[in-house]
This record gives sequence, structure tokens and C-alpha cells, in this order.
Amino acid sequence: MTNANPRFTLPVAPTDLTSAVKAWSEPVTIPTYLPQLPDKNPMFLEKRVYQGSSGKIYPLPFYDRISGDKIDHAWQALHIENEFVRVMILPQIGGRIHVALDKTNGYDFVYRQNVIKPALVGLAGPWISGGIEFNWPQHHRPGTFMPADWVIENHADGSVTIWLSEHDPLNRLKGMHGVCLHPGRSYIELKVRLYNRTSLTQTFLWWANVATRVHEQYQSFFPPDVYYIADHAKRATSAYPLCNGHYYGVDYAARARHGVPAHERPRQFNPAGTYAANDLSWYANIPVPTSYMCMGSQEDFFGGYDHAARAGLVHVADHHIAPGKKQWTWGNHDFGYAWDRLLTDADGPYIELMAGVFTDNQPDFTFLQPGETKTFSQFWYPIREIGPAHHANIDAAVRLQIVDRTVSVAVAVTADHPDGVITLSDRTGHEIKRWAALLSPSAPFLETVAIAKGIDAESLTLEVRDAGQVLIRYEPKAPRAGKIPPAATEIPVPRDIASIDELYLAGVHLQQYRHATRMPEPYWQEALKRDPGDSRCNTATGNWRLRRGEFELACRHFRTAIARLTQRNPNPPDGEAFYGLGIALQFLGQFDDAYTAFSKACWSAAWQSAGHFALARLDARSKRCVAALDHLNRSLARDADHLKARNLKTIVLRKLGRPEEADDDLRTTRSRDALDFFARDLAGDPLHCDTQVRFDIALDYASAGLVADALRVLNDVTSADSLGSEPMLHYYRAYLSNLDGKDAAPHLDRAAGASPDYCFPARLEEITILEYAISARPSDARARYYLGNLLYDRKRYAEAIKLWEASARLDGSFPTVWRNLGIGYFNVLRQPKKALKAYQRAVANDPLDARLLYERDQLYKRVGIAPTKRLRQLLIHRDLVEQRDDLSIELCALLNQTGKHKAAQKIISTRQFQPWEGGEGQALQQHTRTHLALGQAALADGNTAAARSFFEHALTAPPNLGEARHLLANCSDVHYWIGIAADASGDRAQAKRHWTIAAEFEGDFQLMSVRAFSNMTYYSAKSLACLGHPKRAARLLHQLLDHARALERTPATIDYFATSLPTMLLFDEDLQSQQTIAARHMQALALHGLGKERAAQRLMKRVQKSDPTRQLFS
Repeated sequence: MTNANPRFTLPVAPTDLTSAVKAWSEPVTIPTYLPQLPDKNPMFLEKRVYQGSSGKIYPLPFYDRISGDKIDHAWQALHIENEFVRVMILPQIGGRIHVALDKTNGYDFVYRQNVIKPALVGLAGPWISGGIEFNWPQHHRPGTFMPADWVIENHADGSVTIWLSEHDPLNRLKGMHGVCLHPGRSYIELKVRLYNRTSLTQTFLWWANVATRVHEQYQSFFPPDVYYIADHAKRATSAYPLCNGHYYGVDYAARARHGVPAHERPRQFNPAGTYAANDLSWYANIPVPTSYMCMGSQEDFFGGYDHAARAGLVHVADHHIAPGKKQWTWGNHDFGYAWDRLLTDADGPYIELMAGVFTDNQPDFTFLQPGETKTFSQFWYPIREIGPAHHANIDAAVRLQIVDRTVSVAVAVTADHPDGVITLSDRTGHEIKRWAALLSPSAPFLETVAIAKGIDAESLTLEVRDAGQVLIRYEPKAPRAGKIPPAATEIPVPRDIASIDELYLAGVHLQQYRHATRMPEPYWQEALKRDPGDSRCNTATGNWRLRRGEFELACRHFRTAIARLTQRNPNPPDGEAFYGLGIALQFLGQFDDAYTAFSKACWSAAWQSAGHFALARLDARSKRCVAALDHLNRSLARDADHLKARNLKTIVLRKLGRPEEADDDLRTTRSRDALDFFARDLAGDPLHCDTQVRFDIALDYASAGLVADALRVLNDVTSADSLGSEPMLHYYRAYLSNLDGKDAAPHLDRAAGASPDYCFPARLEEITILEYAISARPSDARARYYLGNLLYDRKRYAEAIKLWEASARLDGSFPTVWRNLGIGYFNVLRQPKKALKAYQRAVANDPLDARLLYERDQLYKRVGIAPTKRLRQLLIHRDLVEQRDDLSIELCALLNQTGKHKAAQKIISTRQFQPWEGGEGQALQQHTRTHLALGQAALADGNTAAARSFFEHALTAPPNLGEARHLLANCSDVHYWIGIAADASGDRAQAKRHWTIAAEFEGDFQLMSVRAFSNMTYYSAKSLACLGHPKRAARLLHQLLDHARALERTPATIDYFATSLPTMLLFDEDLQSQQTIAARHMQALALHGLGKERAAQRLMKRVQKSDPTRQLFS
């Protein structure tokens, strides 16, 4: 690795801080590569799969390029330390912990990243490695590279908490985490509050993503009762720690028997040889990007240990609510090393030891009711010298190991215990050894004792006490063994599910887990086809319609559900349908009917907090303050952490002339959440928050009829300090001014004239605001465009397209509306000609937008525009092509397709590419293809030396590509051609070596999954023939032919368990056509290899006719 950065220096605490725990804010300068500006176009990435869930990012903008220039950047940093540990937090990068230092030995017990070097890993683009990232409501959280609000809070017991908070930019949930240090304790306590401040039930997962520096001596450790692990979505399982089969395509069973195969040996961090080759607890043993979640543990700890540094860390949390225990690695091989280079200059590899709360897998989402708050704590602390812990809690970590007849006892504690007593006894209570020791985080206890023959660990008890108090007690148990549950299976299509109950639950699962490519509604619709009155499926569909803003349709389904629920019993056990009906009626302005529905919902305990709060808001808007207060008290009796209810209570108490009670209540609210900006506004404090948070607060006021306060909150904004929020700021002001009886026209004028860049409205309330703007100002093209964006994101495609068409008629010069129409015409209406015309208008209106050029070229590819025409267009706009990786890769592909391989080589050899996680391999594919073509041309010219050089270069992955080959990717074509060139030059030994590699390679890794056969199988067969094994070659070709024919007959589907689908980011793909073409191409190759030339040629012509752009087989 190059461009090494020194370990940056942490500032010394200010001298005026004299308490045991010190916390302060002070910037730190760190070498940094900053993200470039995001794309200004709205991104409707509807089928993007990200970490196994939906990768949609609207209303966030999309970042797709990081600057290649490193600068020294002063980052705002928050520091907190006590006598044992030092922590640094970066609030501008999601509030992540960036440094966690053990002051007793100088060990960074989480990975300290000495350069801020984002790579394209995050949901919206930029993401950095290292430290501790806090992920919610989905993985690599939407705000991971966005600023978090913060405050330092001092507590009476001397502890200090640095709180960080955000309103989730996708769903407007409020999440906060508090980094707390206690006097005299070496652990970091993370306090978490997750609050659903919306009116709808939401889903979330929560994972702390802890990075640790690794090498061949680093080992993760999990509780001894862990005996199996699961992959994402539980799509695969394995025994643990010794994998006795395949996992992520790696044959660990063979490694256990024969060691690591030569071609799989890493260039760095060679396994030490002191541990089994199939032991997944050691980083060095895992060669490919791998996740595993430890399942079913009844213990509260896990961690990692650096055997070289003799130091590590422990995580502790209550496993009843925090079952998630996960390890992730990029892999100890070239593919992983490439990602190390992308994410740091010199700091090397890491693993992630992730802790999940209310979740045990990814994806695995939990429900959060309207107004509900979930709170919990997590703990991390450093350990030293004791080795991987066998048991741990927040007071101590212990290890008890027997070798021959000697017991090693190791104890690490999290506080000073001057009167420590360690006792080793057998299970009868007989004391084998007692030690008195001064225990301290800076001085672990390490002793050995001889034991009688025949005593095993399961017969021993280790207990640590201080002043009579038990700190930890460990009774080893025999390794847990059990049957490994089968891997998860794909949900069948609706028609194949037998019962309505299963259909309902299938839909719930898909919605709860935010599945990217399977929608829940078809399952509920199938159930309603069988029983139109089914209450659960009608309620679920009502909520589905409600989230889309289809309030009338939602009411229809809720009323149907209620009719069934009350058919015999007027008092059903659950009030969800009544509550949903109330919300929908409220959006329709039918407040009296909504009041009735909410009142009935409150008969159910599960809906009393949300229902009474909804009633209180309706009372407040009708100035029924006494009734409002009663409902608020009832709501808060159910959930005292419902912040919006607390804040409304403060308002109502003031209206009732009870200011002292109001102030007391407000103080209590702020003690619960010092970063609640609604409460800050009620206290008269300035609102130092972004405009989107102001929108949230304005809507809170307006929903209670406090329109003047809503306007005040927005009128305080001197400039739109959130990217793209200015138009909506003016629309909000116009809407609220109209409600308040004031002139809205000036605000409508400003809204229509504001820059539309990055303006992506997304709230349900903004449907009402924009509909008002359209009715009040029919000539406003932008309001229709914005509402079209919102509705398209909600999958209300037909309405969105009509709005965009109306916007384009009013202002035909706006490029983005034409671009959006192009997407809608192609993906929704299936009208490619109209899509092409729309894109031509978009590009003509903004010829300098490189993203538009890329998207138009992708559309060209899908409608069958000839490669020569596509190439000509890209060469005309070469300056725009050079702005984007994806365009540069397409240009290389087109140059190769049209035989201009040297021109392709110039691009692929000089540009610095930045791949997306999950989208790797595109630049590498063109690199390989280019050099294979150049080698074949040289070979045809008789220049075997040049040919061999080109072929060998095709096997490499130059650093400028930003990526390396996956270990399981099949390169048989390259090895075959190297063998041909070597043989032609007389080097038979090398020819045989490469043909042997090609012949022995089994399977392939394509589109992020392992496959038994691919077009590379053909080159394996060809190599077998070159080695003099024609029968084996023919057998392999027949297997390839059988596989390809079966594939052609198989209906094409998107992989249900996919974790990434980079090819489906924008335009829909014809999956069946692609699969058919790929299958026929493999058949043609197999037939050619079998000497059936006529059949092969006929099939190849059909392939070429089906794929005129030659994107799949060339």
C-alpha cells in the first residue's frame, strides 16, 4: 500500500476539565478524500438490492464519485475519556465512534482509520471503514455519511454521555445513540433510543458495526454455545467454528483434510498453521467476502483478540433483546486487498464484529409502533493478555483452559477491585485454588494451577469476587451440539400457497423485511380473491394503500376489515383497522369520522398510546384543550417516552393557563431527549437543525391546529440549509399561509422559481401541500414535477407520469421531467419509442449532464441500438464520458465490440475506477476482454511473444481498476489462451500448467453467486482436449449442454436471496430474454466444442439476432 498516513494525534483535554470523565469538542485534522457532489436527478432505484433489502434511496441524492485528491480536512470531533479509555466521535460522519483507545497499553481496540477515504459502499454512496458505525433503520444506515446533531450531558454520578441524533432521511424516524463513560470503568456504554415519530407502524433493524484491525494472528470469539452460523437471510448455514462443508463457495471441508490449495493461498497474512484450516474464527482462513451470524446463543458476549498484540475487545449486551452476533470480512485474498486499498491508504485490513439488537440477521427487521420508543444499552471494553474470553459480562471477562493437567486462569476486569478473590473449585464445591489479587483493567490476572488426572473443564467453576460481591461466575459446559436448521427457502408465488393465513404472513414478511424484488400486495390480493372480506389482508392492504397516499382506497379496505371483525363481535381484540381508518380519514379532512375511528381503536390496549395521541391532536385543532389533555395523559400512561405527546401536552397546559406544570413537563421531556428539537422550540431555544427537521416540527404544530407556530418555525429559515429543500420550504409557507388566512401568492412565486436540483419531496403530508399548490397556481410546472416524483416513488406510476406530462407541457425546457418520463415510459408503460424521444429531449435540454448521457446509452442498449451508433454518440461527448466510471466502461465495451481494442486499452489502463460494493468486476471484465482480444490479434499475426504478454496481462488486476478478481471467478478462458500462446512459442511446460489450471477449475462466480456451469466451462473442456483428454472434454461439454438446455427451459426469476443486483439499478431488464440468450450461447459453445459446427452456427446466429448489441455474449 502507498501514500502512508501517520497515526493522527488526539488532542489533550482542556485544562479546565478536572472531573474523572472529561468530554469536549475539538476539531481534528485528518487526511481526507471528499465525496464529489451528488447527482441532481431523482433516483428511482426500485429494484436495487442492498444488503439483502430494498436499496431505494429516494428522497436522498445519489453520490457516485469520490475525489481522488487527498487534502487535510479539519473534522469536528467529540472527545470523551476517563482514566482507562479514550473515545473520539465524528458527528459529521453519522456520529460514528472513530477512535476507541485502551489507555493502559496504547492499543486501539477498534480500528483507527488514519485517513478518511470513503468508498461506494453506503446506501447513498460514501462510506468509510473503521471505528464503530451505528446502523439503523437498515444496514449502512441512510445517514451514515451525513451530519448528526449532538450534545454533551453530565450526570449526577459523574458519568458523561455524548448524545448524537438524527431524523432518518427516508422514513423520518428519530434515532439517537449516547456514548457514555463512567468514572473508574473501562467500558464504553452505548445508550440507544429509537423513536417512531411518524403516525404509521415502521420497521427497523439496529446493528453496531465494530471494525477491528486484523492479520494472521487475529481471532474472533463467540460464546462456547455457538455451534452453527447463518448467512444473510439465513440462505445458507454451516457448523461453527469448524466448517465441515462449503460456505460462500469455499470448500472448507477439503481445506481441513488437505490444507489450503496452492491457488487459494493468500499473498499476505498466511494462516499461522497453529489452527485448523477450516476454523472460521480466524480472519486469515477466510479467502472471500464472507458474513456469518452466530445463531441461538444464550450468552451475552462476544469479541475479538489480537494474539500478536495480546489485546482485544469484548462486547456485552442482553441476548434476549440483542441476539445479533456477526462477523464480516472482505476476505484474506486479492479481492479483499483491493477493497482495503479503496478504503485506506496504509491502515490495512479489518473485520467487522457486529452486534444486532432486536435482530439476529441481515435482513431481519422489527416493528416499531407509532409513537413507540425502544431503549437499550450496549457495552464494549478492551481486554489484554487473557486470550479470547470464554465468558464475560460488564464487570469481567474470563478464560479457563486446560492443557494436559494444568489449568490456566485468566481474568480481565473493567474496574479496580483491590480486594479481589479468584476461586477455582470443582462442581462439588471443593476448592482447588484461591487467589487474592488486586484486580485492575491495567493488570489482568494470569495464573496456572496443576489439577488431578481426569478433571475436565466441565467439572470446574471459576468465580471472581470483590468485597463479597460476585463479579463473574463461569461454569464451563460441554460444547453444544445439535442439528443445524435447514437454510431458508424462497416464498412460493401467491397461487401456490395453500392457505389464506400463509398468504397473509408471506406479505407481512416481504413488507417487514423490505424485500427489494418481491411485493407483498400480490399475496394479500390472492387471499382477498379467495375471501374478499378477510380482515387481516384487508387491514394489511389498507396500510399498504395508506403508505402510498391512496387514502380513499385505504378507507375502503379498512372498512371491509372492520365489517368482518365486527360481524359478530362489535369489540374486536385488535384496533389496528380502526386506527388506520382514522389516519386515512384525517388525510381526507374528515376529522369527525377520524375521531370516531381513533376512539374505537383505543379500546385495544395495543393502540391506546397512538390512538389517544391522535385524538388529542384533533381536540387541539378544535381547541378542546381539556379533552386534549385527558387524551394526552392516557397516551403517556401507555408510553411515557412518546415525545410528540409530551410536547403537545406542554402546549395544551400552556393553553389551559398552567405554565408551571407545562415547564415541569418540558424539563422532563428534555431530560429524556436533549436533542428533541420540538421541545427545544417550546423552550424558546434557537433551532440549529436542518430544514428537513424544521419541516417535521412545522407539521407537528400544524397537525394540532397551531398553524402560526408552524409558519414561525419555517419563517426563521434565512436560507434553505438542506440540499434541495428551498422549493418545498416555499410551498410549505404557501400552504400554511393559506390555512392561516394570509396571502400565499409570494411564496408560490418563490417556489416555482427556486432551483429544482435535489428537491425530492417524500412525506405523505407533502402530497396535500403540492396538490394545494397545483390548484392554487395551475401554471406552476414544478409543483406537478415534484408531486410526480413523490407519487412515482410510492409506485403510483400512472398518476406520476400524467403529472410529469402536464409539467412538460407547461415547461418543455426542463430536462429532468423528460428524463423521468423516459424512465416511466420504458419501465411502466413499456413504450420504448416514447422513452427514447423523452430522453432525446432531456439530453437536448441539458447536454452537459453526464448522467443523462449514461442513462440514454443504457436505454439505447436495451432497445437494440447498434454498437456503432452508441459508440459514435459517446465519442462525440468524450468530455462527459470522462466524468463517469460507468460511461467509461461502456465506452470500453463498445470499442471492444467494434474491434477498437487499442483504444479500449488506453482507457482501461489509465483511468482510476471506483467500484460499488456488489457491482465489482465491470472494469476488470473490460480489462480482461481487451487484452484477450489484443493477444488473439497478435497470435493471428504470428507474434506469440506479444500474444502471451497480452494474455498474461489479462490475468492481472492493475491497481487503477480499483478491484481484483474474486477467488472463485473462473478465468479458464485466459489460462486456455496463455496455454495456446505458450505452446506456440515452444514452452510446452507452461502451456500444460495453464491448461491444467483451466481444466481443473470447477464452477464460476458470476453476479455475486457461485454457479456450477458458465461459458468458462467451455474453455475448461478445450483445455482438457489440449492436455490429451478428449473423452473427459466431451463429457464436460455434454454436461454444459445439458445444463444450458435445462436453463433455457427454466422460467427466469430474480434471485430471491440476492444481496446485490447492480444491473437492475435504472431500467427494467428482460430477464427471460437474457437467460435464454445466455443459455443458447452456452449451448452453441458446447456444440462447437463437440464438433457440431452447423448446429453451433445456427444457434449462434439466433443469439446474435436476439442480442444485436452483443452485450451478453461478446
